[in-house]
Amino acid sequence: LRSLHLDGVKISARGNEWCKWLSSLTNLEELSMSNCNLSGPIEDSLQKLKNLSIIHLSGNNLSAVVPAFLAHLPNLTSLRLSSCGLHGQFPREILQVRMLQSLDVLDNEKLQGSLPEFHHNGSLQNLVLSGTNFSRSLPQSIDKLVNLTRLDLSSCNFSGAIPSSVSNLQQLVYLDLSSNNFTGQIPCFDLSKNLAHVDLSYNKLSGKIESFKWEDLPNLTHIDLRHNSLNGNIPSSLLALPSPKRVLLSNNQFDGEVTGVPKVRESLLDTLDLSYNQLQGPIPAYVFELSRLSVLVLSSNNFNGTIRPRDIRKLVNLTYLDLSHNNLSVIATESYSVLSSFPKITTLKLASCKLNVFPDLKNQSRLTYLDLSQNQISGEVPNWIWSVSDDLRHLNFSFNQLEGLQKPYQIVPNLSVLDLRFNRLTGHIPTLPLSASYLDFSSNNFTSSLPSNIGNYLSYTIFFSVSSNGLTGFIPKSICDAGYLQVLDLSKNSLRGAIPKCLIGKMDSLGVLNLRGNHLSGEIPDAFPSKCSIETLDVNGNELRGKIPKSLANCNRLEVLNLGNNHINDTYPCHLKKITSLRILVLRSNKFHGGIGCPADKRLWPKLQFVDFAHNSFNGKLPNKFVARWKAMEVYDDEAQLNVKHLRFEVLRLTGIYYLDGITVTNKGLQMELVKILTIFTSIDLSCNNFEGPIPDVIGKFKALYVLNLSHNALSGKIPPSLGNLQQLESLDLSCNNLSDSIPQQLLKLTFLAFLNLSYNQLEGRIPDGKQFATFTNDSYVGNEGLCGNPLTKQCNDANHSQDLRPRASKKTQNDEFDWQFIFIGVGFGVGAAVFVVPLMFWKRASQWVDDNVDNFLAENLPKMGLVYARPCYDNVDTDGNIEHDKKRHDDDDDDDDKESDESTGEFRGRYCVYCSKLDETRKKTIHNLGCICHDSPPSLSPSSSTSSSFSP
Repeated sequence: LRSLHLDGVKISARGNEWCKWLSSLTNLEELSMSNCNLSGPIEDSLQKLKNLSIIHLSGNNLSAVVPAFLAHLPNLTSLRLSSCGLHGQFPREILQVRMLQSLDVLDNEKLQGSLPEFHHNGSLQNLVLSGTNFSRSLPQSIDKLVNLTRLDLSSCNFSGAIPSSVSNLQQLVYLDLSSNNFTGQIPCFDLSKNLAHVDLSYNKLSGKIESFKWEDLPNLTHIDLRHNSLNGNIPSSLLALPSPKRVLLSNNQFDGEVTGVPKVRESLLDTLDLSYNQLQGPIPAYVFELSRLSVLVLSSNNFNGTIRPRDIRKLVNLTYLDLSHNNLSVIATESYSVLSSFPKITTLKLASCKLNVFPDLKNQSRLTYLDLSQNQISGEVPNWIWSVSDDLRHLNFSFNQLEGLQKPYQIVPNLSVLDLRFNRLTGHIPTLPLSASYLDFSSNNFTSSLPSNIGNYLSYTIFFSVSSNGLTGFIPKSICDAGYLQVLDLSKNSLRGAIPKCLIGKMDSLGVLNLRGNHLSGEIPDAFPSKCSIETLDVNGNELRGKIPKSLANCNRLEVLNLGNNHINDTYPCHLKKITSLRILVLRSNKFHGGIGCPADKRLWPKLQFVDFAHNSFNGKLPNKFVARWKAMEVYDDEAQLNVKHLRFEVLRLTGIYYLDGITVTNKGLQMELVKILTIFTSIDLSCNNFEGPIPDVIGKFKALYVLNLSHNALSGKIPPSLGNLQQLESLDLSCNNLSDSIPQQLLKLTFLAFLNLSYNQLEGRIPDGKQFATFTNDSYVGNEGLCGNPLTKQCNDANHSQDLRPRASKKTQNDEFDWQFIFIGVGFGVGAAVFVVPLMFWKRASQWVDDNVDNFLAENLPKMGLVYARPCYDNVDTDGNIEHDKKRHDDDDDDDDKESDESTGEFRGRYCVYCSKLDETRKKTIHNLGCICHDSPPSLSPSSSTSSSFSP
């Protein structure tokens, strides 16, 4: 037996069985047993078959390593082991077998290896390594494979430059190096006269291609350079070739105008994709004369001009047309009869084409995909659109000015995607197609309630959003019947009532639940399933109470947890510490209390990039070791920048549809909503709590931090100089604390700093001068009496300051004798002051009389000199704004006891301090007229301290 072909015969044998059977066939030359349900391993007994020339075992689940003995079969010419579950290292010596003509190990993703140096002219004609984990660079000696006609290294892990020696492969017909990490320029292929197929897409190639001699490749039919960084002009010689059927150049950086006039009558061009470049000028007229053109994609460029239906009347074979996102104006108001000449069109994308009416597509019976988004279409959606084609699957009318749906209308039964967001639609939510997988009605003016039986219409729905409307009523329990739902967004409506418990129980399939900005009440149900798959949970801006559910700890995929602006009364959520995927944690404006920090756990939220605990009652110190675990805030390198993406939830992976997470952040003193969150954006906001002690020095390691807000606490000590290492920092707010000492000079290194607030602390010394600090105004430093220098009017006297720091010596005359005149003057002033001051220290009524008269004198006369006198403020102002004006100060000894009592109970309002967060503007103005400073949060009281230091200014 010399030839054995059993392809497709279900033998279902293990390696030790079928290898044993075959080992006795010593004269066997051809072995072909593809798709036979064989399993591995490949036994060494097969090396007895010295005459083997062809081994084809593709499509078996061998799950084995490639045996090295195959390299010692002297007559081996063809080896095919594709889709066999191979793993381990591929023996390089097999690639150097002189007789080997064909090697195919396609789709063995765990198979590793690299190409060796080729030292002789081999016989290899077909080399297919696609879908493996082969890596490293291609050897320059690859041109030794002079007989190579097919080279397929796609979807591997090769890197480095494509060696110029590839251009010497004169027999090459098929070249596919796509989906690798190749860099550098594309080598010329002008010597490969037979080259028909070139695919270099999805790499990191750069440079220009306009100087290549494309005219020397007369047989080229397929050229794919998509998803690289190629630039310059698109050469006219490429489009002028008579043979190409597919030219794919999208997602590069090509610019300029598309020039050249190909021989359109001879052209075989079927597909032309120039999308996602920077091409300019009008679309060349010859493009619309390519009569064989089936697919034309020109979207996302800078093409300009006007397109009329008659301009494309010759494209009778057109099935796919995409002109979206250019500077084009598509005129759809003329006769529509021209469009009837496109009986085969299935996909029409005219997004952002300045359309103001619906184009007449009544005759397009094969239409499956229609995108008219981001235009200026107003009025109603015509009812004929729903019956234009039985195959209609995708409708996108988003970002227009539509006001309603023309009646009567019947939703297409097979419709899968319906996108009506960002229009002006009113009234009731339209009838939902029963088979839809994606429904987005967000940002309209719908005012109805959700239908009680809505779950019946969402049986196959994966994505459902009605956010930013005026919906009222309750969340119907029938929504829990939507068995395939992955994204549910009901945010920014007027829904009320409790969150259905069954909805939380669906978290084994639901990935995104967004209920923010409603009037929901009650508690978050403690019903998260054990196999919880939720990645985004957002209930911000409701009226929820209670605690964070314990069962939320089951959601080990959770990335975004937003509980802000509710009435949740709980301590720090340490029971969630095992959720290592957490990136966003917002507890803002609730009733959280106690300290932050959990027992030692090195895994605690290492990916956390956004922390907002502001406006709560957290207290105690900021634990250095706890904060140090936020490792994601330390990462800022080239790799992180290259891999930057938006935080999102993939919905329909095959169609590229995804849900973007959004969040509100206080940045540069302003609240702004981030509708897209970059994975490198990091922020810490712990403002308006009762934290005390020093600022953790470990924050200086957070090189990726963009926003840091620790304001309105009771933090003390110095500003850590290590904050100067936060070179990405854009906003720094440390205001209204008890920070002391000088502003570190290291902060001058913060070259991206756009907002700085250090006001109302106890800082002193010179303000750093230059760089970003030259852009900040007085408001950044107000309330720090010890500060001096620009931009303050108080200038620093360096000479006097330095002299004050030296030990003082007695004043001497030129004859080194004491100048007693100065001594006597000093003693005189001292004695005079003592005669006046000492009685005031022990005679209370005299002291009170002097205080009152000095106050009255200053209040009356300072304004005449253009100055303002701020009275010491001892008024009690409660949270409702009731003011006891001009309360009498301590008239006798008993008042001292009252003062101590008031301080200890926290009722005493210190000098220049008033708590007035709930006052209206009129009452706040009254407070300021009294010379007091109005705070948005109560001051931190310290009964053991003096009045002047117990309260933040």
